[in-house]
Amino acid sequence: MQYISTRGRSRPIDFQEALLSGLAPDGGLYVPQHWPQFSPKEIQEVKGVSYTETAFRIIKPFVGTSIAHERLAVMINEAYGQIGHRAKCPLVQIGDNLFLCELFHGPTLAFKDFALQLVSRMLTDVLKQRNQKCVIVGATSGDTGSAAIEAFRGLEQVEVFILYPDGKVSDIQRRQMTTPQEANVHAIAVQGTFDDCQNLVKQMFGDTTFRAEMNLAAINSINWARIVSQIVYYFYSAVTVGAPENSISFVVPTGNFGDIYAGYAAKQMGLPVTDLVIATNQNDILYQALNSGHYHITDVRPSISPSMDIQVSSNFERVLFEAGGKDSHSIQAKMQDLQKGGFKINEVELNYLRKYFSAGRSSERETRQVMADTLRETGQVICPHTAVGVKVAQELKQNSPETVITLATAHPAKFPDAVKDACGIIPQLPDRLSKRLKGAEKIHTSPNSLSELQEFMRSTLNC
Repeated sequence: MQYISTRGRSRPIDFQEALLSGLAPDGGLYVPQHWPQFSPKEIQEVKGVSYTETAFRIIKPFVGTSIAHERLAVMINEAYGQIGHRAKCPLVQIGDNLFLCELFHGPTLAFKDFALQLVSRMLTDVLKQRNQKCVIVGATSGDTGSAAIEAFRGLEQVEVFILYPDGKVSDIQRRQMTTPQEANVHAIAVQGTFDDCQNLVKQMFGDTTFRAEMNLAAINSINWARIVSQIVYYFYSAVTVGAPENSISFVVPTGNFGDIYAGYAAKQMGLPVTDLVIATNQNDILYQALNSGHYHITDVRPSISPSMDIQVSSNFERVLFEAGGKDSHSIQAKMQDLQKGGFKINEVELNYLRKYFSAGRSSERETRQVMADTLRETGQVICPHTAVGVKVAQELKQNSPETVITLATAHPAKFPDAVKDACGIIPQLPDRLSKRLKGAEKIHTSPNSLSELQEFMRSTLNC
């Protein structure tokens, strides 16, 4: 399996190189040259199989010969051994043919654990083989950072720097990043938005001298290994409720577009998915883009679903690349226009996107109402991000009799203020996490400055 850059100026590489580099040298994102195909019979055979075995079958074609299959199987079993539910991603019915896929039973109570627990093992395995170390740098709107720090804390092969927008994540999300005391993990509060953090990371990767000096690796969803890991739960949950005989629709609370892009990948591989629905909060740039054909950046408005407070959805570049017939010149032009505030999606690209995706949105008031209604009607307490998805799923169900799965992306206890405001209760954190979060915080605060961040990273590594 070979991977190519969306911007067309980097050579094809294998999975191991894509894992280590994250972002392509030309600034593009890696995508597979072709999609592995699963026949209805092969999808049928997943029924009754464990999550770990399903993961092995789905991930193996993407890895190719980059990681020995015996070692891959061990990594998968170790990674998903960290998920605290026997079913890993249990399905909970909340309406007629309407389900939640709970993706928050990992160590940091968010769906990012499904990817990063495995990616950390893949990365350290490759680094050990090469007798190398690397510096991981990532931006987070809340959950990626804590999942990355949890996955890599204490590992000798890696130093981890996570940038998050100061004051714009929940207290629990922050403390998950700042209370670990291992010397190799660093939480950096940037005075800006998530988009500022993400842009700083991209600038670091674009600085070829700094990138080589640090031996940078990316763990945001721009890293292809993250996407691969997330494809698995689409197959697993769809088969649980009737695929491949029946087609399923998925509603995905969406910020950086990585999670729903994994659903797109699953459909390309043969999973019968009728619709992939982008669910957005009041920062509804993807909803607007799909409806108008204009991707136009506006100011981020802080919300009760902060992990979705994003204007630059990095993984959207991947699907635009396919929508435009893999025209890297068009992607280059769009990304240049994005630096000026936005770009236009042409008719061919827009028709392609609408073939695979639809979109809905939820206001702050509607999100709170769905949280309250879901508790009253089903007894389920859901986080505000999941509530955005449920609101959009309920709208979809009005016009569709088929099964709809909403991805429940985070545990409600990560957002106690929002849950209390909407539902009148304070959800409890699991004891194992609650005790850890009482420790002292270790935070470095930084202005929105590339040079100052680079100097901090250099000085930290030279201590």
